[in-house]
Amino acid sequence: MKEYRLNVDPRILELLGPNLYTNIYYVLAELIANAYDADAKNVYIISNKDDIRVEDDGHGMSYESGDINRYLNVAGVSRTTEDDSKTKSGARRKMGRKGVGKLAALSVSENVDVLTVADGEKSGFVLARRPENGNELKAIEDEKVVFEHVTDHGSAIIMRHPQYRLHKTLAAVKRNLLKIFPLVDTNFRIHVIRGTESVTIEDFDRSIMGELSTLVTLGEKFAPLCDLVPDSYPDRRGDLITALDKRVLPIVMKANDGKEHEYSLEVLGWIGTYRSTRGRKAEMTDFPDNFISLFANEKMGEFNILPVVGQNKLNEVYVVGQLHVDLFELTELPDMALSNRQGYKSDDPRYEAVREYVRSELLAEILRKRETFTDIVNAEKKRQKEAAQRDDEAKLRASVDAFRKKASEGAANALAALGVNVSREAMEEAISKSINANSPDLGLKASVDSQKKKILISQTYPDKPFADIIYQMLEFNGVLPDDILYTNCDDEVCRVPEGRGVYDYLREFFVESYSTQKIFVLFVTSENTKVSWGAITEVGASWITQIDHKIFNIHPFRPEHPLNDEVQWQSTNREEPTKGDLWMIRLNADVFCQKIEATCNALGYAKKTRVRNMAHLGTLVSIRSS
Repeated sequence: MKEYRLNVDPRILELLGPNLYTNIYYVLAELIANAYDADAKNVYIISNKDDIRVEDDGHGMSYESGDINRYLNVAGVSRTTEDDSKTKSGARRKMGRKGVGKLAALSVSENVDVLTVADGEKSGFVLARRPENGNELKAIEDEKVVFEHVTDHGSAIIMRHPQYRLHKTLAAVKRNLLKIFPLVDTNFRIHVIRGTESVTIEDFDRSIMGELSTLVTLGEKFAPLCDLVPDSYPDRRGDLITALDKRVLPIVMKANDGKEHEYSLEVLGWIGTYRSTRGRKAEMTDFPDNFISLFANEKMGEFNILPVVGQNKLNEVYVVGQLHVDLFELTELPDMALSNRQGYKSDDPRYEAVREYVRSELLAEILRKRETFTDIVNAEKKRQKEAAQRDDEAKLRASVDAFRKKASEGAANALAALGVNVSREAMEEAISKSINANSPDLGLKASVDSQKKKILISQTYPDKPFADIIYQMLEFNGVLPDDILYTNCDDEVCRVPEGRGVYDYLREFFVESYSTQKIFVLFVTSENTKVSWGAITEVGASWITQIDHKIFNIHPFRPEHPLNDEVQWQSTNREEPTKGDLWMIRLNADVFCQKIEATCNALGYAKKTRVRNMAHLGTLVSIRSS
């Protein structure tokens, strides 16, 4: 009878078993890595009603040759030299190192069956959190060592009555596995089986590339991924997609022999940003979709360093990447992986070097590309919106002209039918009926009105700080940026479309338009106004077209006609007449809020209370007692 003796204090199993891993996919990653180290070509993950089975067609373990005895030597270092770093076939670099991965299954089940066959020799035993006979494990009779997909060589780990379960859909299981174990190809396949359903994973999930808007690759191996990113904006592709050489970081550290050596830390892989976070499948929530993973020797060492290298910027929600640093697992260097294989020691010089590179260079670069993509998208949206607006304006013109013609003809025919000697009341009634009959032709007007800008902030560039305060207060009161025309705004949606002149834009949509929707102008006036031809032109245009406006003035300038200088204007102070910090006395701050609220009332926005507006204004500009 074969005996299986665990070379570790049994109490360690009870302590480590349920605490080593807290996620079924990390456990599966360890078992898959063991199969990889056994030169397996296929791994089968079989989800049954009462167990989860992981089989592989690797070399298997021989009891007679001592393979199983070495397997049961928990925490025995599996590689100490470069020669030890290769698998039995010599074709792969080993992923395992600490010798504790075999305990991973105990995080899922209290009792785990270990079955193996090597050249027809079968062996089996039960790995338990609480072995009944100390270090002696319960043997499984050879005739009960039965596999579902393995014949002459391979192993199976059967987790009985698992505490964790795989996701309800195999598509989600596949996606989660690929996030933590992307090393799959035709020579190493993962098969996920549940009942009559199955899915085979034999290629890195390149579909993720189809979801990206930007991409940076490091190293020749990953450069072909660039071709898989959609060519949404061909003219700007060079600004969004970049293939770089691997990044080499020189580093000096002590090896296991106690001597310092210089090493070249090579970073390969890719980092990108999603086009959108909308439509991400809610079912795939075992791991977040935005992450930067670290791999060494193709095995994941840390799933997500984004919280460590990021700065909580809004755009970071779009970031995704996988970086490979094999120096992390160089045999002659100290082991830097945490015991649960879910992270690296943060004070290791290799980790510090990679962390700083990603934070200061790589992440910053991909976020710049993301901003470029956003600018391109917004510019395209504005172009499309302007084209639609221009088309609707043309339709409105045609509609108004047709209305006038039909209404006139209808009125004339009605009057002719009444005869010459008719009362004025009868004529008015006939014309009214004709206009009412044709008025539906003007139904497009509301659509045209709704597409147009509603507020123009007229200012000079030196007065931008004050104009920004007005813009922020409008936003605070619920005015949409899309409703504001502000040529120096930091938000592109408020600026005039690229390639259009501001006066051409205003003339086309507000002066020559058949729509009666007028734009409301907020004038920022100062000593800079009288030397700005553009500002003077806007003042004159508003007077000619009789547009409603409010004045926000910077002392000591005094607004004059044709601006409506007969009503109270808001006055703000500046340290110098044309530049410097802005400040207001409390009275003028109150007038400022009054004019913002009046603008909202005139255009139908739900304004904030005076108290809230004063409080918010106080966060934007200094309000002094006198």
